[in-house]
Amino acid sequence: MRNKQMCEMLGGKIPPELRTWLYASGSLTQQLTDLAGGKFRVEPTQESFVRLTHLDAKWMNMPHHHTSWVRESFLYGSEKQPWVKAKSIFPILSLQKKARIFQHIGKKPIGMFLFDRTNPKCERRVLLLEDGWTRQSCYTWHGCKFIVQETFLPAFEQFIQQG
Repeated sequence: MRNKQMCEMLGGKIPPELRTWLYASGSLTQQLTDLAGGKFRVEPTQESFVRLTHLDAKWMNMPHHHTSWVRESFLYGSEKQPWVKAKSIFPILSLQKKARIFQHIGKKPIGMFLFDRTNPKCERRVLLLEDGWTRQSCYTWHGCKFIVQETFLPAFEQFIQQG
């Protein structure tokens, strides 16, 4: 079943102004920075080691008993309210390779490193979660697999509706 059909079954149609953002390729960091006239910041809210969920492990083709490093943060544009709630999931196997740099980037955006002179392979799914419309991307970058989840918050939807 296609993503659009799944989303509609889960509770509604994707708002037209969000569709472009949910399916856009490339760096969300750069796209939000452009939209905000050069303003962009990341505020990490939590970083911890947790076991992979069955769904995430299956998507990345990893054993579900593996531990992953998870980084949660809010992404801000030109407004006081966050635009995006982000969650990145890096399996231990990826952290033992080139993706280990992501564990030490602090308030820097993942996209700054992910798309620096590379165009990583990306599988995408779009979901309607409790916090809002969400895109989950499973990236393969320099032989490392990891998931970046981005939920577009109400403040972002209001901002793009005004534009």
